[in-house]
Amino acid sequence: MNIKRILLATDFGADLYVGQIQARLHAHLPNLPCIGLMQDLPPFRPDVAAYLLPALLRDLPRDSLVLGIVDPGVGGARAGLLMRADGQWLIGPDNGVLALVARRADDAAVWRIGWQPEQMSASFHGRDWFAPAAVRLVVGEDLALAPLARADLIGADWPDERAVIVYVDHFGNLMTGIRAASVAAETELRVRGQLLPSARTFCAVAPGQAFWYENALGLIEIAVNQGSATRQLALGVGDGVEIG
Repeated sequence: MNIKRILLATDFGADLYVGQIQARLHAHLPNLPCIGLMQDLPPFRPDVAAYLLPALLRDLPRDSLVLGIVDPGVGGARAGLLMRADGQWLIGPDNGVLALVARRADDAAVWRIGWQPEQMSASFHGRDWFAPAAVRLVVGEDLALAPLARADLIGADWPDERAVIVYVDHFGNLMTGIRAASVAAETELRVRGQLLPSARTFCAVAPGQAFWYENALGLIEIAVNQGSATRQLALGVGDGVEIG
């Protein structure tokens, strides 16, 4: 394999956790870039983050290894996964967070990671299991892999689109779990009893107007021109929207 970078996509926020993972990776792979892709995936919500992650990966360079970690069941019985999907490698928990990446890939393979280090904490597998597994993958050491069918992943039975808010950015824009290509461009969204028109981009509507558009990740995103959609519409992660 030809892994050129490691990308971290987690719900760990700005606390000490990401730095510890980066330090662990750098100690063993000092010449491999480790990039913080995003650390504010919806916390504790693999069922929501699952719809953001494949969109986030869509336009990234290939030959990356993504540590995709939203892991409320850390220390429990859930498995660790290695996945190859359309030129990307991913490592993370088998709790649904990687399920939509696997489903939407044209070329995918999934394995359970049987290897674990002799010592690891019960509560920080990102640092103590997934990061060391990434090192072993890069240097070609054994991970005791067992093939797993995509249909056997946790989350394999989740719907292909999800009409909920999956992410709120710092502007207050609201990304949904709906790919824009799955609906007609003139479709209206209904939120809180209000119909929102579609527009190509912000400047196509008046300041203060709420609308939806296809964002740079290919998702339906709700926004307010020069305002905050999360405040104006009182919506947040997990809240539903209606199409039409």
